Amino acid sequence: MAAAEARASTPRQRHGSMTLEDLLRREASAERADAAGGARPLLAAGQAGRARKGEDYAMLKQGLERHPGASFSAFAMFDGHNGGAAAVYAKENLLRNVLGCVPADLTRDDWLAALPRALVAGFVKTDKDFQTRAHSSGTTVTLVIIDGSVVTTASVGDSRCVLEADGSIYYLSADHRFDACGEEVGRVTGCGGEVGRLNVIGGAEIGPLRCWPGGLCLSRSIGDQDVGEFIIAVPFVKQIKLSSAGGRLIISSDGVWDALTAEMAFSCARGLSPEAAADQIVKEAVESKGLRDDTTCIVVDMMPPEKPKSSIHSRKKARNGFSLIKNIFFKKRTSDSLSQADTEQTSEPDLVEEVFEDGCPSLLRWLDSEYPVRNMFKLFVCAICQVELESGQGISIHEGLSKPGKASPWDGPFLCQSCQEKKEAMEGKRPSRDSSSRNSGSSE
Repeated sequence: MAAAEARASTPRQRHGSMTLEDLLRREASAERADAAGGARPLLAAGQAGRARKGEDYAMLKQGLERHPGASFSAFAMFDGHNGGAAAVYAKENLLRNVLGCVPADLTRDDWLAALPRALVAGFVKTDKDFQTRAHSSGTTVTLVIIDGSVVTTASVGDSRCVLEADGSIYYLSADHRFDACGEEVGRVTGCGGEVGRLNVIGGAEIGPLRCWPGGLCLSRSIGDQDVGEFIIAVPFVKQIKLSSAGGRLIISSDGVWDALTAEMAFSCARGLSPEAAADQIVKEAVESKGLRDDTTCIVVDMMPPEKPKSSIHSRKKARNGFSLIKNIFFKKRTSDSLSQADTEQTSEPDLVEEVFEDGCPSLLRWLDSEYPVRNMFKLFVCAICQVELESGQGISIHEGLSKPGKASPWDGPFLCQSCQEKKEAMEGKRPSRDSSSRNSGSSE
C-alpha cells in the first residue's frame, strides 16, 4: 500500500515552550484537518452472506491511510465463478495495486481527481498479473472508496453498489451482463468474439447472452483467461459527493439482485444497524428465490458527525414517488475543489452531486493526458504495472495512432512491452483463442 514518509517533527524548546515555527505549523495543520475532515461522515458497516458455491468474498477496511493524516475507507465485493481463485487474488491485491498507481504525496483534491484513472490502471494490472497464474476462474468486482463525503466506485461484472440518500436511490455501478448492454455486445464482436445464447437440440436458443468461447455472460471481469482478452477489466467508474445528510450504501453480489430490487433491499432493512440490515437483505433474497447462488451483502451507513444516530434510515412512511429514481445529479466537473466544497456554504441545494462518471472501455482514453492530474504518471514508469522503464523501453500510448491529435509518439504516458500487448489484445488487435462450441456453458 502506498504511503508517504512522515515528516520529522521540529524539536520543542526546553521548559515546554514552542518556537513560532511550531505554532504556525500546528495552526496550519488544524486548519487543514478542519477543511479536509472536519465534516467527514461517521461510518458504520456490516456484512452477511449465505454460501452455495463458496465463491463470494467481501472486503471491509476502515481507517486506512495513504499517508499520515490522510485517511479513507474501502469496501468491496468479489463474486467469483469457475472457482474462487480470481476472487481471492483480487481481494488480496486489487486495492494495493490501485494505491500504487497514485503518487503518495498528492493533496486531497489531487488524490480524488487522480483516483478514477488509478482505479482503471489498478484493475487492469490485477487482471494481467492474475492471468500469468494460468487460472481459468474469473470474478466480478465492485470496489468503493470513501474519503470524507466523496464516494468513488469502480465495477466490472454484475455485482452492484446502490446508494440511498436524500429520499432517492442512486446506482453507483454498471451492469456488464451482455443482456443489459448492447454496446458491450458490439465491442466484443468487433474484437473477434461471438455473442449468442446457448444452443439446444433442434436449434433453439435458451438462457442469457453469452460470449463464446467460454460461455461467459459478462463482458467485463477480472480473470477468465480461457474466454478471451476481449473480456476486459476496465471498470465503470463513478464519483459522487454526498449531501450533509449522509446516506446508506448496499454492495451485493448478484445473488441479492437476482431476487430483490434496490427499493426492496432498502425497504426491508430500514431502521436496522448495518450488520442486521445486511443479514435481513440476504434473508429476504434467499426466501424469495431460494439459495441458487452465493448471496452476500455489505451495508455501509455514512452519518453526519453531529447526528451519529442518523434519522435517514428510521422507519417512516416513504414519500410519494419514493420508488422513482430521481435524476438530480448536477453537471459533471473535475474534483479540483472537492475539499473546499466540503466546507464552504453555497446557495445551491444540499443534495447528492455527481463529480465524475465514465464507463469507456478504451485504455487509451483513460490513460490520455487530457484527463485530470496531467502529470500523474512518471516518465519512466509503466502507467499500468508501475515497473520502472529503462531509456528507450517505454511504448507511448500514442504510438501507431493514425490521428494522434496534439500528442506525439514520444509523449507519455508509457507502457512496458507486456502491458502494451495486453492493451492491444483488449482492443482486438491480437488473435484470441479458437472458438469453442456453444453447446457448453459457463458457471457465471
